[in-house]
Amino acid sequence: MLLNPRIKTNIDATNLRSFIVNLTDKKIFISAAGAGMGYSVAKMALDAGAEVYATDLKLEGLEELKSLGAKTETLDITNENLIQDYFSKSPNFNGIVNMAGWVHHGSILDVNKSDWRNSFLINLDSMFFVIKAAIPGLKKNGGGSIVNMASLASSVKGFPFRAAYSASKAAVIGLTKSVAVDFMSDGIRCNAICPGTIETPSLHERMDVMAKKLGSKKAAEEWFVSRQPMGRLGQPNEIASLIIYLLSDSGSYATGQPFIVDGGTIA
Repeated sequence: MLLNPRIKTNIDATNLRSFIVNLTDKKIFISAAGAGMGYSVAKMALDAGAEVYATDLKLEGLEELKSLGAKTETLDITNENLIQDYFSKSPNFNGIVNMAGWVHHGSILDVNKSDWRNSFLINLDSMFFVIKAAIPGLKKNGGGSIVNMASLASSVKGFPFRAAYSASKAAVIGLTKSVAVDFMSDGIRCNAICPGTIETPSLHERMDVMAKKLGSKKAAEEWFVSRQPMGRLGQPNEIASLIIYLLSDSGSYATGQPFIVDGGTIA
Protein backbone atom coordinates (compact mmCIF):
# COMPACT_ATOMS: atom_id res chain seq x y z
CA MET A 1 0.00 0.00 0.00
CA LEU A 2 1.31 3.46 -0.92
CA LEU A 3 1.68 5.85 2.00
CA ASN A 4 0.38 8.54 -0.32
CA PRO A 5 -2.35 7.12 -2.59
CA ARG A 6 -2.09 10.15 -4.88
CA ILE A 7 1.35 9.00 -6.04
CA LYS A 8 1.11 6.95 -9.21
CA THR A 9 4.15 4.95 -10.28
CA ASN A 10 2.57 2.98 -13.16
CA ILE A 11 4.37 -0.11 -11.84
CA ASP A 12 2.57 -3.41 -12.17
CA ALA A 13 4.18 -5.54 -9.46
CA THR A 14 2.70 -8.69 -10.99
CA ASN A 15 4.59 -8.22 -14.24
CA LEU A 16 7.96 -6.75 -13.28
CA ARG A 17 9.97 -8.87 -15.71
CA SER A 18 8.49 -7.17 -18.75
CA PHE A 19 7.99 -3.81 -17.05
CA ILE A 20 11.62 -3.13 -16.15
CA VAL A 21 12.72 -2.78 -19.77
CA ASN A 22 9.42 -1.63 -21.21
CA LEU A 23 9.55 1.48 -23.40
CA THR A 24 6.44 0.65 -25.40
CA ASP A 25 4.69 3.77 -26.77
CA LYS A 26 7.60 6.00 -25.74
CA LYS A 27 9.24 8.26 -28.31
CA ILE A 28 12.96 8.56 -27.61
CA PHE A 29 15.41 11.05 -29.15
CA ILE A 30 19.09 10.02 -29.17
CA SER A 31 22.07 12.04 -30.38
CA ALA A 32 25.37 10.49 -31.52
CA ALA A 33 23.51 7.24 -32.15
CA GLY A 34 25.69 6.05 -35.00
CA ALA A 35 28.34 4.27 -32.93
CA GLY A 36 29.52 3.31 -29.47
CA MET A 37 27.29 3.93 -26.49
CA GLY A 38 24.77 5.94 -28.49
CA TYR A 39 24.26 3.04 -30.88
CA SER A 40 23.82 0.62 -27.97
CA VAL A 41 21.20 2.89 -26.39
CA ALA A 42 19.28 3.12 -29.66
CA LYS A 43 19.42 -0.64 -30.22
CA MET A 44 18.28 -1.44 -26.67
CA ALA A 45 15.51 1.16 -26.84
CA LEU A 46 14.20 -0.45 -30.02
CA ASP A 47 14.35 -3.87 -28.37
CA ALA A 48 12.39 -2.43 -25.42
CA GLY A 49 9.60 -1.28 -27.71
CA ALA A 50 10.41 2.42 -28.08
CA GLU A 51 9.89 4.55 -31.15
CA VAL A 52 13.47 5.68 -31.65
CA TYR A 53 14.61 8.88 -33.34
CA ALA A 54 18.33 8.36 -33.90
CA THR A 55 20.57 11.21 -35.03
CA ASP A 56 24.24 11.70 -35.77
CA LEU A 57 26.48 13.94 -37.84
CA LYS A 58 26.68 11.30 -40.57
CA LEU A 59 24.21 8.72 -41.84
CA GLU A 60 26.98 6.13 -41.70
CA GLY A 61 26.26 4.04 -38.65
CA LEU A 62 22.59 4.96 -38.64
CA GLU A 63 21.74 2.68 -41.55
CA GLU A 64 21.50 -0.49 -39.45
CA LEU A 65 19.30 1.29 -36.90
CA LYS A 66 17.05 2.41 -39.74
CA SER A 67 16.76 -1.17 -40.95
CA LEU A 68 15.68 -2.13 -37.42
CA GLY A 69 12.90 0.45 -37.41
CA ALA A 70 14.49 3.62 -36.07
CA LYS A 71 13.74 6.98 -37.63
CA THR A 72 17.16 8.34 -38.56
CA GLU A 73 18.41 11.74 -39.58
CA THR A 74 21.70 13.62 -39.77
CA LEU A 75 21.83 16.41 -37.22
CA ASP A 76 24.55 18.79 -36.09
CA ILE A 77 23.74 19.19 -32.42
CA THR A 78 26.14 22.15 -32.12
CA ASN A 79 23.87 24.26 -34.36
CA GLU A 80 21.03 25.72 -32.29
CA ASN A 81 18.96 26.71 -35.33
CA LEU A 82 19.08 23.17 -36.72
CA ILE A 83 18.11 21.78 -33.32
CA GLN A 84 15.12 24.10 -33.04
CA ASP A 85 14.03 23.21 -36.56
CA TYR A 86 14.35 19.47 -35.88
CA PHE A 87 12.25 19.58 -32.73
CA SER A 88 9.63 21.86 -34.29
CA LYS A 89 9.03 19.18 -36.94
CA SER A 90 9.22 16.20 -34.56
CA PRO A 91 6.59 14.69 -32.26
CA ASN A 92 6.63 15.42 -28.56
CA PHE A 93 9.21 13.10 -27.04
CA ASN A 94 9.01 11.03 -23.86
CA GLY A 95 12.76 10.64 -23.54
CA ILE A 96 15.88 12.58 -24.53
CA VAL A 97 19.36 11.03 -24.56
CA ASN A 98 22.29 13.40 -25.10
CA MET A 99 25.26 11.22 -26.07
CA ALA A 100 27.50 13.47 -28.17
CA GLY A 101 30.94 14.28 -26.82
CA TRP A 102 34.53 15.16 -27.66
CA VAL A 103 37.69 14.44 -25.68
CA HIS A 104 40.53 16.96 -25.73
CA HIS A 105 43.87 15.63 -24.47
CA GLY A 106 46.03 18.03 -22.49
CA SER A 107 46.57 19.99 -19.31
CA ILE A 108 45.34 23.57 -19.07
CA LEU A 109 48.69 24.68 -20.54
CA ASP A 110 47.96 22.62 -23.66
CA VAL A 111 44.46 24.06 -24.18
CA ASN A 112 44.03 27.01 -26.52
CA LYS A 113 40.85 29.07 -26.69
CA SER A 114 39.58 27.12 -29.70
CA ASP A 115 40.03 23.78 -27.90
CA TRP A 116 38.27 25.17 -24.84
CA ARG A 117 35.33 26.58 -26.79
CA ASN A 118 35.00 23.43 -28.88
CA SER A 119 34.95 21.24 -25.77
CA PHE A 120 32.12 23.24 -24.27
CA LEU A 121 30.26 23.56 -27.58
CA ILE A 122 30.13 19.82 -28.19
CA ASN A 123 29.97 18.54 -24.61
CA LEU A 124 27.73 21.15 -22.99
CA ASP A 125 26.17 23.67 -25.37
CA SER A 126 24.71 20.89 -27.51
CA MET A 127 22.82 19.59 -24.48
CA PHE A 128 21.61 23.10 -23.67
CA PHE A 129 20.25 23.42 -27.22
CA VAL A 130 18.56 20.00 -27.20
CA ILE A 131 17.07 20.23 -23.72
CA LYS A 132 15.72 23.73 -24.29
CA ALA A 133 14.09 22.64 -27.55
CA ALA A 134 12.72 19.40 -26.08
CA ILE A 135 11.21 20.57 -22.79
CA PRO A 136 8.01 22.10 -24.25
CA GLY A 137 7.15 18.74 -25.84
CA LEU A 138 8.02 16.82 -22.69
CA LYS A 139 5.72 19.11 -20.71
CA LYS A 140 2.87 18.55 -23.17
CA ASN A 141 3.34 14.81 -22.69
CA GLY A 142 3.02 15.22 -18.94
CA GLY A 143 6.71 14.67 -18.30
CA GLY A 144 9.52 12.43 -19.40
CA SER A 145 13.15 11.54 -18.87
CA ILE A 146 16.33 13.31 -19.97
CA VAL A 147 19.67 11.50 -19.74
CA ASN A 148 22.93 13.39 -20.29
CA MET A 149 26.30 11.80 -20.91
CA ALA A 150 28.77 13.23 -18.41
CA SER A 151 31.96 11.41 -17.38
CA LEU A 152 33.97 10.14 -14.46
CA ALA A 153 36.44 12.81 -15.58
CA SER A 154 34.42 15.74 -14.27
CA SER A 155 33.58 17.05 -10.81
CA VAL A 156 33.61 13.37 -9.78
CA LYS A 157 37.35 12.74 -10.21
CA GLY A 158 40.37 14.45 -11.68
CA PHE A 159 42.32 12.72 -14.46
CA PRO A 160 45.62 13.79 -16.04
CA PHE A 161 45.43 15.78 -19.28
CA ARG A 162 41.65 16.21 -19.33
CA ALA A 163 41.41 19.89 -18.38
CA ALA A 164 38.91 21.12 -20.98
CA TYR A 165 37.02 17.84 -21.14
CA SER A 166 36.65 17.54 -17.36
CA ALA A 167 35.52 21.14 -17.00
CA SER A 168 32.84 20.71 -19.66
CA LYS A 169 31.62 17.42 -18.20
CA ALA A 170 31.48 18.90 -14.70
CA ALA A 171 29.23 21.57 -16.17
CA VAL A 172 27.01 18.83 -17.62
CA ILE A 173 26.41 17.55 -14.09
CA GLY A 174 25.53 21.08 -12.97
CA LEU A 175 23.12 21.53 -15.88
CA THR A 176 21.56 18.15 -15.15
CA LYS A 177 20.84 19.03 -11.53
CA SER A 178 19.44 22.43 -12.48
CA VAL A 179 17.05 20.99 -15.06
CA ALA A 180 15.97 18.27 -12.63
CA VAL A 181 15.01 20.82 -9.97
CA ASP A 182 13.43 23.38 -12.31
CA PHE A 183 11.11 20.92 -14.06
CA MET A 184 10.41 18.33 -11.39
CA SER A 185 6.87 19.65 -10.93
CA ASP A 186 6.26 19.07 -14.65
CA GLY A 187 7.06 15.39 -14.31
CA ILE A 188 10.40 15.79 -16.08
CA ARG A 189 13.37 13.86 -14.72
CA CYS A 190 16.97 14.62 -15.65
CA ASN A 191 19.98 12.46 -14.83
CA ALA A 192 23.60 12.18 -15.91
CA ILE A 193 25.79 9.15 -16.57
CA CYS A 194 29.44 9.19 -15.49
CA PRO A 195 31.14 6.22 -17.16
CA GLY A 196 34.63 4.96 -16.58
CA THR A 197 36.67 3.68 -19.51
CA ILE A 198 34.28 2.20 -22.08
CA GLU A 199 35.41 0.35 -25.20
CA THR A 200 34.09 2.55 -27.99
CA PRO A 201 35.41 3.72 -31.39
CA SER A 202 36.50 6.93 -29.67
CA LEU A 203 38.58 4.97 -27.16
CA HIS A 204 40.20 2.96 -29.95
CA GLU A 205 41.18 6.22 -31.62
CA ARG A 206 42.96 7.21 -28.42
CA MET A 207 44.54 3.75 -28.31
CA ASP A 208 45.91 4.33 -31.81
CA VAL A 209 47.60 7.51 -30.61
CA MET A 210 48.99 5.68 -27.57
CA ALA A 211 50.17 2.81 -29.80
CA LYS A 212 52.58 5.17 -31.56
CA LYS A 213 54.23 5.89 -28.21
CA LEU A 214 54.20 2.30 -26.92
CA GLY A 215 55.09 0.56 -30.17
CA SER A 216 51.94 -1.46 -30.82
CA LYS A 217 48.16 -1.43 -30.55
CA LYS A 218 48.31 -4.45 -28.25
CA ALA A 219 50.59 -2.59 -25.84
CA ALA A 220 48.19 0.35 -25.87
CA GLU A 221 45.22 -1.92 -25.15
CA GLU A 222 47.10 -3.56 -22.28
CA TRP A 223 47.96 -0.13 -20.85
CA PHE A 224 44.31 0.94 -20.81
CA VAL A 225 43.19 -2.36 -19.29
CA SER A 226 45.91 -2.21 -16.62
CA ARG A 227 44.28 0.94 -15.21
CA GLN A 228 40.95 -0.81 -14.61
CA PRO A 229 40.27 -2.32 -11.15
CA MET A 230 38.13 -5.03 -12.73
CA GLY A 231 40.90 -5.89 -15.17
CA ARG A 232 38.79 -5.11 -18.22
CA LEU A 233 37.21 -2.26 -20.14
CA GLY A 234 33.54 -1.42 -19.76
CA GLN A 235 31.25 -2.24 -22.67
CA PRO A 236 28.72 0.12 -24.31
CA ASN A 237 25.76 -2.10 -23.40
CA GLU A 238 26.71 -1.83 -19.72
CA ILE A 239 26.07 1.91 -19.94
CA ALA A 240 23.09 1.63 -22.28
CA SER A 241 21.23 -0.70 -19.93
CA LEU A 242 21.28 1.93 -17.17
CA ILE A 243 20.08 4.60 -19.59
CA ILE A 244 17.18 2.37 -20.67
CA TYR A 245 16.24 1.95 -17.01
CA LEU A 246 16.26 5.72 -16.49
CA LEU A 247 14.11 6.23 -19.59
CA SER A 248 11.58 3.67 -18.39
CA ASP A 249 8.92 4.06 -15.73
CA SER A 250 11.07 1.83 -13.52
CA GLY A 251 13.38 4.80 -13.01
CA SER A 252 10.57 7.20 -12.13
CA TYR A 253 11.98 8.05 -8.67
CA ALA A 254 15.47 8.93 -9.93
CA THR A 255 16.30 12.50 -10.88
CA GLY A 256 19.12 15.00 -10.56
CA GLN A 257 21.74 12.29 -10.09
CA PRO A 258 25.16 11.64 -11.64
CA PHE A 259 25.17 7.84 -11.96
CA ILE A 260 28.73 6.52 -11.72
CA VAL A 261 29.45 3.34 -13.70
CA ASP A 262 33.21 2.98 -13.54
CA GLY A 263 34.16 -0.63 -12.82
CA GLY A 264 35.23 0.31 -9.31
CA THR A 265 37.65 3.10 -10.22
CA ILE A 266 36.65 5.32 -7.31
CA ALA A 267 35.49 2.54 -4.98
